[in-house]
Amino acid sequence: MEEGRETSAMGEQTKTGRQAGRQADHYHLTVAETKALENSDSDIGMCGWMLVLFSILLTLLTLPISIWMCIKIVKEYERAIIFRLGRILRGGAKGPGLFFILPCTDSFINVDMRTITFDIPPQEVLTKDSVTVSVDGVVYYRVQNATLAVANITNADAATRLLAQTTLRNVLGTKNLAEILSDREEIAHSMQSTLDDATDDWGIKVERVEIKDVKLPLQLQRAMAAEAEAAREARAKVIAAEGEMNASRALKEASLVIAESPSALQLRYLQTLNTIAAEKNSTIIFPLPIDMMQSFLKR
Repeated sequence: MEEGRETSAMGEQTKTGRQAGRQADHYHLTVAETKALENSDSDIGMCGWMLVLFSILLTLLTLPISIWMCIKIVKEYERAIIFRLGRILRGGAKGPGLFFILPCTDSFINVDMRTITFDIPPQEVLTKDSVTVSVDGVVYYRVQNATLAVANITNADAATRLLAQTTLRNVLGTKNLAEILSDREEIAHSMQSTLDDATDDWGIKVERVEIKDVKLPLQLQRAMAAEAEAAREARAKVIAAEGEMNASRALKEASLVIAESPSALQLRYLQTLNTIAAEKNSTIIFPLPIDMMQSFLKR
């Protein structure tokens, strides 16, 4: 038994070590790829260096005209990715401010680093409880690594938009209608985490995701409105019944108090006359003494 436990423990340690090694290899590969992208001009070869030297010589010979082709400016919110003979120049993104390029061998791409906002088009989603709803949202993202955004994907903006639509469908497909209507913040946070993990290799940081509107079918809206109206009517009837019961109990207690003191009924009668005289002055009332009525009742 002890040998079996030791064997299983060694197996678990081996599996854990393999998983850690795989994660470490993936991390080192990612770092190596980034460094290779930023230091790729060292591998242009002899012919490449000859072309670069020829371009520098041509630039010097055509001064000062060529200086206007060499000087470029990027704004504060932009970064420039320079390609020399098709390879990304050492140092990665350039800017903001002035930078120089060689007219014959270099080209560059400007990348906007500001936060970009776009609307997710309304998506027809079938919820977990088989209800069709139309949901739209808003996504806020920005380019975090300009080098990866240019080198790893063709169009980062279009890819992020399409990924946001599919993520919205996938996340809402696992929720009930009640959860979609009440747990919007949780759904938005889940979408943000999923999008951020998926776009990390593209150099994009998803900052915020918001669910704008949830549109229900017209028949379902009518059914929910009828259900809510019926529930309100039921609560109103229960409240009215409780009020009648409380009023009847109060009247019973008042009758018991009046029965103990016959003069209390006469005082209540006079108070009623005073109230009527104050509200309706045109009304003429002939009070009849209660003692006379009692004498008639005895006979």
